[in-house]
Amino acid sequence: MAQEINFSEINEDFNLEGKHAVITGASSGIGLEIAQMFARKGADVTAFDLEDSVELEEYVRNRGRKFLSCTGDITSKEVIADTVEAASNAFGKIDILVNCAGVGYLELAEDSTEHVWDLTMAVNLTGAVRMSLSVGKTMIKNGGGSIINIASQAGVVALERHLAYGTAKAGLIQATKQLALEWGKYNVRVNAISPTIILTPMGSMNWNNEEGEAFKQMIPSRRFGYPREVAACAVYLASDAASLFNGANLILDGGYTIA
Repeated sequence: MAQEINFSEINEDFNLEGKHAVITGASSGIGLEIAQMFARKGADVTAFDLEDSVELEEYVRNRGRKFLSCTGDITSKEVIADTVEAASNAFGKIDILVNCAGVGYLELAEDSTEHVWDLTMAVNLTGAVRMSLSVGKTMIKNGGGSIINIASQAGVVALERHLAYGTAKAGLIQATKQLALEWGKYNVRVNAISPTIILTPMGSMNWNNEEGEAFKQMIPSRRFGYPREVAACAVYLASDAASLFNGANLILDGGYTIA
């Protein structure tokens, strides 16, 4: 059983000094922004993605933090095991896991293909759960940690052309709750963040059009989100200030899902 945290001693600056974070999908988009913000907050970073990111490595090291790059396919059990072992050996333990790796193919239900369904489930759900299980076991041994799953508002409400994507993200939200229930007693907190459309380079390319403008009119805040806003939520959930957050799903959508 983990030692209870004394809330009066928690750093109010949401500092991540002395923590080691593994971030999947860290080479671009939301994952890259999270990794950079974590480094600014004092965390050492293990970046996992299909390819190395020289940009991220330079960014992290220039802020005096340690950096490890692990590349491979998150759908591979062997790659996950190798990544967790390498990260644990390099830094001694893993304090934070952010599951951000994902794919986002959209298609109408009547046009759905097995390829899109299988790939979306393998990356967005199975890969994230396997990574969580592997890292979570090391966290239990080491006295605790924080797992953050990047889900989606599409896992909360139905959206057109999101059969595979929405189903995978809904499964990830449920997996978040299951792991939080079982691992809370070990001081392993598991939470999710469910953003609306986020204006990464790809998000801007896909939604800077009439369809995007129409979508924004259904959002009470009348805008999409930015990667830094998701990263800020992740910093909070990773910090000791969020020590009572467990099994939560922070919906970062400008109010789209409140109706």
